[in-house]
Amino acid sequence: METTNKLKDINEVLEFLYQEFPNCFKQKEGIKPLKVGIFKDIAERIEGSEKVSKTQVRQALRKYTSHWRYLEAVVNNEYRVDLDGNQAEKVEQEHVEHAKTALEQSRAKMAKRKKPARGAKDGDTKGYKKRPSGPGKPHPKGAKVKKNAEPAPRRSNKVEPLPSDKVKANTKVKVKLGQALVNGTITEVNKDDIHVELVTGMQVKTKADSLYLV
Repeated sequence: METTNKLKDINEVLEFLYQEFPNCFKQKEGIKPLKVGIFKDIAERIEGSEKVSKTQVRQALRKYTSHWRYLEAVVNNEYRVDLDGNQAEKVEQEHVEHAKTALEQSRAKMAKRKKPARGAKDGDTKGYKKRPSGPGKPHPKGAKVKKNAEPAPRRSNKVEPLPSDKVKANTKVKVKLGQALVNGTITEVNKDDIHVELVTGMQVKTKADSLYLV
């Protein structure tokens, strides 16, 4: 009987969160940024539950907080909410900027999938296949170059890798996501896999070499 009650699909786990915490989790309308540390609050409330595990909740949170509707909520709302829908802490500007960047990347990927490459029609691929990179390379006809190619920007603040003795639960860290460093807190260390709750509320699984000192 226990196995039949256990939820397996992440969408079912999300449905469980919608029903269990209706003032916090929303499917479409009324989505609000989640309180920082919401995972711990959920873990306490579902302690002993036969339906969902903490790992499933973590995966569901990752999906919920990476959706474009949630990212828009982070951008457009001043405060976060707790599990009961009460006002929590203010959304920091750093979190807003991170959400904006994630939204832009998501929309760019969507547009790329929907639109065919221009210039490929009738064999006319000149000037579209590859953009020249590096000094002395010709540019497409009509292109104006106002300045020399710049090297990839360096981080403005030097960051140090997280020492191995600090890789433990409740340690505040910076996590490398793409080219960005996002603040978060280690919630669980499972051999080489390290679970981190970002300040945005998102749950990520990463490795020690992607963690840096705050």
